Amino acid sequence: MSTRNDIIMPISTTALGQISGEPFRRRLFFMSLMAVLVGVAAGFAAYGLYALIRLVSNLVFYQQLSMANLLPSQNHLGWWVIPVPIIGALIVGLMAKYGSAKIRGHGLPEAMEAVLFNQSRVAPRVALLKPTSVAIAIGTGSPFGAEGPIIQTGGALGSILGQALHVTAAERKVLLASGAAAGMAATFSTPLAAVMLAIELLLFEYKARSFIPLVIASTVATAVRFILLGHGAMFTVGATDFNFPAALLWYVPLGVVCGFAAVGYSRLLYRIEDVFEKIPCDPYWWPVMACAALGVIGYFVPRVLGIGYDTISDLLNPAAPLALGVVAVLLVAKTFAVTLTLGSGHSGGILAPTFTIGAALGAFYAGIANHLFPEAHLSSSAFALVAMAAMFGAAARAPFTFIIFAFELTRDYDAVLPLMLVVAIAHFVALLFMKNSILTEKLARRGLRVHQEYEVDVLQQVTVGSAMDSQPTVLDASLGIGEIARRLSSQDSTLARHQAFLLVDENGGLAGIITRGDLVRAFQRDPSGQLTLLEAGCAQPITTYPDEMLSDALNRMLRHQCGRLPVVARRNPKKIVGYLGRAAVLEARLRRMQEDHVTQPGWLKGSSRA
Repeated sequence: MSTRNDIIMPISTTALGQISGEPFRRRLFFMSLMAVLVGVAAGFAAYGLYALIRLVSNLVFYQQLSMANLLPSQNHLGWWVIPVPIIGALIVGLMAKYGSAKIRGHGLPEAMEAVLFNQSRVAPRVALLKPTSVAIAIGTGSPFGAEGPIIQTGGALGSILGQALHVTAAERKVLLASGAAAGMAATFSTPLAAVMLAIELLLFEYKARSFIPLVIASTVATAVRFILLGHGAMFTVGATDFNFPAALLWYVPLGVVCGFAAVGYSRLLYRIEDVFEKIPCDPYWWPVMACAALGVIGYFVPRVLGIGYDTISDLLNPAAPLALGVVAVLLVAKTFAVTLTLGSGHSGGILAPTFTIGAALGAFYAGIANHLFPEAHLSSSAFALVAMAAMFGAAARAPFTFIIFAFELTRDYDAVLPLMLVVAIAHFVALLFMKNSILTEKLARRGLRVHQEYEVDVLQQVTVGSAMDSQPTVLDASLGIGEIARRLSSQDSTLARHQAFLLVDENGGLAGIITRGDLVRAFQRDPSGQLTLLEAGCAQPITTYPDEMLSDALNRMLRHQCGRLPVVARRNPKKIVGYLGRAAVLEARLRRMQEDHVTQPGWLKGSSRA
């Protein structure tokens, strides 16, 4: 008798029982405790990285062994500022060449790759080398942010904890995402946006098992940040008049501008990366060449050096807005400096520089509008804030994250409506003209495809009862296989509907199941055809119930390596109520595809099916 239905795919029955049998609440409690540890670690990691950045920056630009917040843009090195970024690139290049190449880039794509393609495993040395390389790069003037690397470092800490403990791959993913969210929360003091960032860019799911640890880790990291760095964000936002809805007609074009700017910014970054790929020399020298140009730019436009939180604060300050000419120069110089150095393979984050570029774009837009239409009276700081969120939200395809992010910065409810409008428009434009986001393009070039949109699985919404065949083919279990073979050869229509047949006993109760493959194997064992169907098939079939979801039934098929399930009454496991095959499961998904793509006729005249 076949025991095919008792075979488990790669995981053993015992292992599956252990995984599914552990109480959900106990595992969630355990993961929540681990999230506390991850949040504390990420909070201290963020503090340590910023302290190291200031230490390197003050030593290089001011020759002081201090962690005071001195700005690279106010240095007095003169022409000597030009070789400073070059020295940093040489050191970081050595770290990448002899330490780990994963320290190159801006951090978020690497975190996404670990989650989606490496079972959330991050090498421990990355957790050490990445923040160190970033501190050296930013401390020597590179125009990056520390947020992406902190997010990657926090994720690495969560991953390392997950690798040290006995957890599932899904739980390790939650720990990595919790660390990443904690890193962002500890940087910007925006815990809500940090949770959304992890959901939109790392997890692509919304479940209690992930949401609760995310919130705990972000909250704890923010609390650590309050103790070590204070309550405010790294840059300040002044009280701003968003003038909504009076300025509605000005916000709509801004969304379009930000969308195209996000597309152009992403394309420029990867076009420069392509150019460096064609340079016939060791990749070690690419950041060095880029930083030579950066040093020249930094000499003439010192504001491009370093993270630039002071510049973002100036752009978001309505009391003393920057002159329009200064904003224009900053917009061009920062864009070129960031894309050139990051495209060369240098190590640093992309959030802060993109915020600077977006804020400068919004301020420039408002300044031009006020110059051409003085009666508009647009607030440059309001448009800078909205454009800052819209540009990165569109470029990264994480619109909701950065709506919340900007709102958390302002704590001003008046900002919500213009933020939602402009970010949504920019996101729409970017979707039309950009195949991959600025984060996933890097992964796509490695052959790794990331689907950034997620929805409820249709199989979790459709019951077995609504998809099953309620009139299955039923055969007497005592019949011989020879009789069934003759009926099949005579093309009996009752046997042509499915690849398996349900077997019943003398009382009409479920006795087993037999497939066409079982019949072939039975004839190989007994060419005379004397075996009964029950002897040739499976006497203990895996079953499902009509009130179960298709996802549960499909999981059961996968675990037990069978493609057909008898559907039985929950109160009477012998009572057959239907038959569920893989074709019925696929048909349910087909119906969802038709709902998405088939236009149905409307009641207005002229409506027609597309």
